[in-house]
Amino acid sequence: MKRDNFNMMNFARSVAFATAATLVSSLAFAQGAIKSVTGSLQGGSEVLRIDFTQPLAALPTGFATQSPARIALDFPGATSALDKPVVDINQGNLKTVNVVQAQGRSRVVLNLKQPTAYRTELQGDALLVVLEPVASTGSASAQTTVFSESGNSDVLPIKDIDFRRGPDGSGRIVVALANNQVGVDLRQQARTLTVDFLRSSLAEGLRRKLDVTDFGTPVQRITTTEDGDRVHMVIEPIGEWEHSAYQSDNQFVVEVRQKKVDLSKLTQGPGYSGEKLSLNFQNIEVRSLLQVIADFTNFNIVTSDTVTGALTLRLKDVPWDQALQIIMDAKGLGMRKTGTVLWIAPKDEIDARTKKDFEAALEIQKLEPLRTQAFQLNYAKATAMVDQLTSTGSGSSGGNTVRFLSERGSAIAEPRTNQLFVTDTAAKIEEVRKLLLSLDVAVRQVLIEARIVEARDTFGRSLGVRLGGTDLRANNGGTGGYALGNNNRVAFGTSYSNAVASSGAGGTTDATGNFVNLPASLSGGDAVGSFALSIFNAAANRFLTLELSALEADGKGKIVSSPRIITADQTKALIEQGTEYPYSVTAPNGATTIAFKKAVLKLEVTPQITPEGDIILDLDINKDSRGETTTQGVAIDTKHIVTQILVENGGTVVIGGIFEMEETNQENKIPFLGDVPVMGNLFKSRTKESTKREMLVFITPKVISDRGPVR
Repeated sequence: MKRDNFNMMNFARSVAFATAATLVSSLAFAQGAIKSVTGSLQGGSEVLRIDFTQPLAALPTGFATQSPARIALDFPGATSALDKPVVDINQGNLKTVNVVQAQGRSRVVLNLKQPTAYRTELQGDALLVVLEPVASTGSASAQTTVFSESGNSDVLPIKDIDFRRGPDGSGRIVVALANNQVGVDLRQQARTLTVDFLRSSLAEGLRRKLDVTDFGTPVQRITTTEDGDRVHMVIEPIGEWEHSAYQSDNQFVVEVRQKKVDLSKLTQGPGYSGEKLSLNFQNIEVRSLLQVIADFTNFNIVTSDTVTGALTLRLKDVPWDQALQIIMDAKGLGMRKTGTVLWIAPKDEIDARTKKDFEAALEIQKLEPLRTQAFQLNYAKATAMVDQLTSTGSGSSGGNTVRFLSERGSAIAEPRTNQLFVTDTAAKIEEVRKLLLSLDVAVRQVLIEARIVEARDTFGRSLGVRLGGTDLRANNGGTGGYALGNNNRVAFGTSYSNAVASSGAGGTTDATGNFVNLPASLSGGDAVGSFALSIFNAAANRFLTLELSALEADGKGKIVSSPRIITADQTKALIEQGTEYPYSVTAPNGATTIAFKKAVLKLEVTPQITPEGDIILDLDINKDSRGETTTQGVAIDTKHIVTQILVENGGTVVIGGIFEMEETNQENKIPFLGDVPVMGNLFKSRTKESTKREMLVFITPKVISDRGPVR
């Protein structure tokens, strides 16, 4: 308890001198002395009564913090007539009250169990502080928070209502108030947020429903209406969200953002990690307000003499670092942080000081003595490192050339021992050392194996017939041909010469001639099977011959090509094997030269190992072969794949393939005779062929272990 009192007194003393005379209006004067502090319960609300020796001239101002839960009230010119600085209440949400006197003023600090809102009212010589009830856990009812009390006696119009999207994806409802005395009630009910502006009116043009879905924030719709002497605003967000509100002079802002919970930091709000606090000041000097922030945190704030002016600020449940940013943005201030010290000044002054510091550091660097350091490189080439350190390139500003070493720095390489000698300032030498620790490392190796599989499947079937006839009677001394009457005869033959020879007019009859010559055949030229039948007379001088031929061929083939190559991470590698064929080229001057074209199996690959251990491959694969020979030279049949893939370490993936299928059905026949049913089969042949070709490309990358074989 004594330690808490000691900390509480330090807190109160440090904050007391920060609040200036501007905390109250110009009518504030000596308020007498605090006689007693008592607590009571009235109408379900906790009431703290502070009795003075004379009435107060105005209501006090103060601020509230969430962690720890406190409410601080300042009484300029008042003294304390209490016997002890700590008053034990222990009633409801109120634990104790501290009364501290410092530098012509008194501060009353209420120590709460849970943060809550409050309101103050004057009653004779006493001041009543009424604490709002704390909502019970799990209550579905709305909890109204008095953001600020109304100080206006007349009904004033709301000037403008605007919606903006914050850089963090939050939705900002910005309301331009008539003045900084407008009272505001803020409450969350179910899935909506309701804001009431007391003693206010709304123009017809502002009484509307805004659909802000397209902004991509949690806020979907904003409905603003006028209800009696107040303006009623309903904000409808979606999803899991949280809100905060603050007022800067005449501008009231409600921020609704997606709820984000970082379990490692247990912080709330985008980019802000400070403890939440609530502030309520009117016309307070900026320097005093910054001191209040310093007292709430563990930082020491140094304020420049050029920081002036006053600010009316109302913040509700805002992280202290966000509150500090709001104050600086409102007054055009900037900040430099060194350890636990924050230097706050106008932005122009900070920029000028930063520029002067940089210029001084540059001048010191130009005068700083140089030193030379030798670095032994184990994996990287020293000559390549010299180019990296001394080469110039386009900078990020205005295209100026920049390099890693300073203007006076230099580097040389000794290839024989692979050493690097750098001459520069001590700071640059240290930067070079850190850079080489990152660059001079063993590069992991990748084994890439490609398998190109070409499969062929052929099938053919053919049926054919040969039909012939021969009359050898005239050749054997008899009478050839057949009688027609009137001593006329007719002779038949498989050809003109056979017909003449069969008649006996001369020549020799060819016994192998055919009337129908449609044997079985396939494109591969394979030998066929045949069956022949001959009908002849007893003298064996007249023949009728029939030959049936048939062929069925079924073939399967496979070609497997498997190029393999090992290369370093992010280093291109190439392997190829094949033949170069010469061909003639006519030069522009008319001379003929010999050039060569490649028919090769080629694998070109650039691997990249990802942080997860997978491998990205940029592939260029060729599978060429010799084609037909033309008058211009040899043609090249090519199969080519260019692609990029992501493969797990040791995995196999099919990156592409080509499938071809060729089917042929052919029928040859003698016209008319081949169309006769059944017997027509003796005058025709049928051939059916089917060829299937397929090529598949398989890739298997594998990261080789960092630890090589022991020698």
